[in-house]
Amino acid sequence: NEQGEKMSKRNGAKPVTQFREEGFLPDAMVNYLARLGWSHGDDEIFSRAQFLEWFNLDHLGRSAAQFDEAKLRWVNAQHLKAMSDDALAPLVAEQLAKRGIVADERLAAICGLFKDRCDTTVALANWAAAFYADIKPSDADRAQHISDAVRPAIMSLAAKLSAVAWDKTSIASAIKEVLAEHGLKMPALAMPVRVLVMGTPQTPSLDAVLATFSREKVIERLKTA
Repeated sequence: NEQGEKMSKRNGAKPVTQFREEGFLPDAMVNYLARLGWSHGDDEIFSRAQFLEWFNLDHLGRSAAQFDEAKLRWVNAQHLKAMSDDALAPLVAEQLAKRGIVADERLAAICGLFKDRCDTTVALANWAAAFYADIKPSDADRAQHISDAVRPAIMSLAAKLSAVAWDKTSIASAIKEVLAEHGLKMPALAMPVRVLVMGTPQTPSLDAVLATFSREKVIERLKTA
């Protein structure tokens, strides 16, 4: 294990099925386990087909392998980023279903927006859940980002978004108009909007995130300011 001790159930080892439950990809698991006791130059990330092509006994390690879950998560993140959005969507839908959430055709686009920020399909499902289930921003985030000074701009944005075409370009234009009208910089408006709509001040591009929601849901959440 990470402390250099023999792994055991009593000492941090997990059943392989638990890694599946925690959102690790099969190909990432094979990739990581292969690299524990074998190498192919400096190649860290490879597909199962590449592994089968490259493997030979000449590059087996001599020392005991050390299982490092942080490194496994990094390997999993690389495989997750490389997967197509359409291939990821069913895996994330499975994670959402465990929470009683039924995904829809937007899920592939949601995966595309957030997969670069995630190291497992569970982490990706955490982001996706905000599009399908109610969210409750923390009191700390509301206190930090939503003030009386910015509320008029948020209400102005809600009004503009009710009338624009529902696409990324039109939403971006509406945001710029509100910024200009209220004399604000982007973070001053974007952060509170993210908190209200997604429940967190940090997300990918705001216009892309809003465009993936329904118009009604965005306006409903903005009005909770």
